[in-house]
Amino acid sequence: MTAPIKSQRLAARFSALKEQQRAALVTFVTAGDPDPDNSQRILDGLPAAGADIIELGMPFSDPMADGPAIQAASLRALQGGMTLRRTLDMVRQFRKKDTETPIILMGYYNPIYIYGVEVFLKDALAAGADGLIIVDLPPEEDPELAIPALSAGMDFIHLATPTSDDKRLEDILRHASGFLYYVSIAGITGTQSAQTADVEQALSRIRRQTNLPLAVGFGIKTPADVASFAHFSDAVVVGSALINVITENLDSQGNPRPCLVEKLHEFVAQLATGVHKSSSVTSSG
Repeated sequence: MTAPIKSQRLAARFSALKEQQRAALVTFVTAGDPDPDNSQRILDGLPAAGADIIELGMPFSDPMADGPAIQAASLRALQGGMTLRRTLDMVRQFRKKDTETPIILMGYYNPIYIYGVEVFLKDALAAGADGLIIVDLPPEEDPELAIPALSAGMDFIHLATPTSDDKRLEDILRHASGFLYYVSIAGITGTQSAQTADVEQALSRIRRQTNLPLAVGFGIKTPADVASFAHFSDAVVVGSALINVITENLDSQGNPRPCLVEKLHEFVAQLATGVHKSSSVTSSG
């Protein structure tokens, strides 16, 4: 049996950004939000707007780690008929125009379990996905998906939090690949702001245990926030703030206004100024 061919898009992107001495801007949007057509337009335009890496949310009916904004986005997507199969179709469509920007599928295990792990991994890789972030699978559950994903050639990104001590980090890092996602606050997405000094100290500690790129997410909402965290991280993740732009550009009936896609891409371009003006002073590897 031939070994799986692993996508090198993530590694290549981080390597290129390291040469530029800057952090990556990682943008999160939910597949199918606010509707399938506009969601595809949003996804397709993110790289040109300034996104270096894309996290594409797989809609789920019970997104327990997400705050109200992303919960509402999942609900809109599901009501619009978005499924896991259609999410992969979005990635496949994106790849017709962009073969370089990494896409990470982010969500919960239940839809993948129902789809079938082996079939899902095969289909996701064929569609052009590069990695997975599954927020409800801790390291103890690595045999469920992380290990099969790595064996198939798919990066599996683990989460670390402010409560992850050195012993816990050992468990988290054992089967982590692609990058490590540091959750900068305790709680759900989009509800608090992170404290820069605390996060910088935490990342400094984590770097002693891994050479993986370190991404920071949760509580990052503005270009100034992005610039602050880009000084000492390899990637800065913005999610709820993007979903809020979508929400603000829906009419009273919940239908997207004509300017919605352009407004979102304009906001991404503003966020990107944070990583372009602020070189990362530390780098992994």
